[in-house]
Amino acid sequence: MYSFSQLLLRNCILGIVFSLIVVLFSILSISKYLEIKQSEHSKVIQEQSFLLENSDSKNVATNDKPTEIESAPSAIQVEQFIHTLQAAQNYTILKVESKQADVIYNSTNPAPNSNFILPYTSPKPNQTTLGATSLTVTYQLDFTEQSDLIVKILSLVIGLSFIFIVIASVLSTYSYKSTLKKLGNSLKAEIEKSFSSEEEVAPALPTPELNNTLTDIKKLIHSHTSNASVLEKKAYLEPVTQLSNRGRFVQYFENQVTNNTVKFGVLSITRCSELQTINQIHGYNAGDTYICGVADIMKAAITKFQGAQLFRLNSSDFATILPNTTIKGAEGFATQLTEKFNSLQQVSDLDSVAYTGLVYFEKDKPLGELLALADTGISIAQTQQTNSWHSQTDSDMLENSSASYGNQNWRQEIDNVIENQRITLLFQPIKPSSRNAKVYGEVLARFLNSNDEMLPTASFVAMAEKLDKIVAIDKMIIEKVITEISHKNLQDSSFGINISTRSIHDEHFLIWLERRLLRDTAIASKLIFEITEYGLQQNIKTSKRFIDMIHRAGSKVTVERFGVSLTSFKFFKDLKPDFIKMDSTYTRDIDEDKNNQYFLKLMVDLAHRLSILVLAESVESQEEKFALEKLFIDGCQGFYIGKPLPL
Repeated sequence: MYSFSQLLLRNCILGIVFSLIVVLFSILSISKYLEIKQSEHSKVIQEQSFLLENSDSKNVATNDKPTEIESAPSAIQVEQFIHTLQAAQNYTILKVESKQADVIYNSTNPAPNSNFILPYTSPKPNQTTLGATSLTVTYQLDFTEQSDLIVKILSLVIGLSFIFIVIASVLSTYSYKSTLKKLGNSLKAEIEKSFSSEEEVAPALPTPELNNTLTDIKKLIHSHTSNASVLEKKAYLEPVTQLSNRGRFVQYFENQVTNNTVKFGVLSITRCSELQTINQIHGYNAGDTYICGVADIMKAAITKFQGAQLFRLNSSDFATILPNTTIKGAEGFATQLTEKFNSLQQVSDLDSVAYTGLVYFEKDKPLGELLALADTGISIAQTQQTNSWHSQTDSDMLENSSASYGNQNWRQEIDNVIENQRITLLFQPIKPSSRNAKVYGEVLARFLNSNDEMLPTASFVAMAEKLDKIVAIDKMIIEKVITEISHKNLQDSSFGINISTRSIHDEHFLIWLERRLLRDTAIASKLIFEITEYGLQQNIKTSKRFIDMIHRAGSKVTVERFGVSLTSFKFFKDLKPDFIKMDSTYTRDIDEDKNNQYFLKLMVDLAHRLSILVLAESVESQEEKFALEKLFIDGCQGFYIGKPLPL
């Protein structure tokens, strides 16, 4: 049913269209009519001209002999002629010219501003030549009075139209309401009649119209219910693994645990430690495959626990709720996960797969506190064996000094790595697209615990940043790379080393690095330091000082993950890096993405104008490589080009 406002809006639109048509038709008709009237006025001018030609003043007799008629009327005669015309009609333009095109009289009276319709209806000026007088009269009649009358009539018509529109809208609304009220009453009566019947089978509605109406209503309700159910399912579904997402996890915990449906149980968080590394080295498709493999292992493991639920909280974290399960029972679940993760690690050539933190809960424990405890358990597990788990049994951890227990474990592990130089280096090549492009290979650092097992790289670097150990880690990596190049005589190649943002803005680190490079100038010329675009933006002044120092020492600089924040090229013109490495979001599926192809072509052209070489990372297929080479990328890096191998 249309509401009054809807009907009024619809009718107003129709009224406006109708009024515009009426106004347009009226203007065209009036304009034609006035043009005819103005043309007819030329007869009046001709008549006045005839009187002018036969004026007695033009024939003056001398000695009873007529004199010769002058070739032109006198000024007095013309003045009388003009006066006669103005007395007969009002003009907006009146101009009289002689045969020699001399202006004898010129008068212009523009129409008043208040009359907006006159410019659209008033005809163009007419011109009339008056026989023997050799005068030319240009004129435009003044139709202001007629135009005012027309405006009043049109305003009245439009006003009455809108009054009728409002009345029609009111009557239509009343008619709709009356009709639906009657239909509702009839439907109500039939429903009451069917409920009051003593027969087992309800009688069919007596009229086909009512029967069809009920059917349509049922279909509409069913359609809306189905759509709502589908939308809700999509909103709570994670697309890669087809698991419930964080929103559903919070909803489940509130409905089942907080409301006492589940009295107690174990919450576990499993973190996929290698996702970031896989995405950077092997590409996002490999990352999705890795995540799905972990999800499949966890789906199989929870089948032994009645009512267990699995959720994907974010890109790298899974949450498992084992209802009515003790911590001891959950430890068997975690041990099984470790065994499966170890098997996946062996067949996938990974440094690790995932780590798990367990925490016991009861109905009165807040969800935020449980998540914090489980996260601490993961931090501790990551400092132990590969793919291990840790059961967080200290429920008071967040309320006392032991809250930093996970951090202390990491601090000890990082100090142990630095003190005992527990680091191994991998090398991933960058293949040049042409013989003239001089590129390099990237050095990737991996860190070992006291059992010579690989620590999760992303977590290690993140904790080193958090615990203010990253500068010492950067120094250790640089020293290790220079030593390896020297001992293995690798000076025929160039090597890229990643530097953290904190290090390039640390004054003491810059002094140390400059002295270290100047001690081995031959090796320094083979080093390329990679800094993220975001890191350079943190402090442009110190970033410029760092790059200038690197160039003085003979080394080069690469801006990696370029394009994430779209820094202006003026910024790079001032800093003058040697390479930019495009972020993987631009190079992934570049052979199919026309938008990224256009963007990369633009970036390559601008970079080459500044004498900067452009590199592409995460190249995972031959099609991507060919597409990048067509865009004149200077070098490609990725799993398709070459896997990381020991230096």
